[in-house]
Amino acid sequence: MHAYDRSTDIAREGGPRTGLVVSKAVGNAVVRHRTSRRLRHLAYTAMQGGTMRRTCDYVIRALPAIATAEPKEVAREFDRALAKAHKRLDEHQA
Repeated sequence: MHAYDRSTDIAREGGPRTGLVVSKAVGNAVVRHRTSRRLRHLAYTAMQGGTMRRTCDYVIRALPAIATAEPKEVAREFDRALAKAHKRLDEHQA
């Protein structure tokens, strides 16, 4: 996951924005679609819970292992990746 803080940009209104990258390496169309739905749900939950920063854009890239991972494991990894992206962003801004 990557994060970009757009708080200094002109277009900073609105909440966090997300983009998904789910390549064919993840699986066939059904698996990719299921993966996209899971990731969108996790992103929506993070937005509503305030975990995602309102002034950030996020790119979420699904790795092939997500196709066989349990939903709880995917949620844990999502939270870990989000925290890591925020940490990198904070280090870059300091």
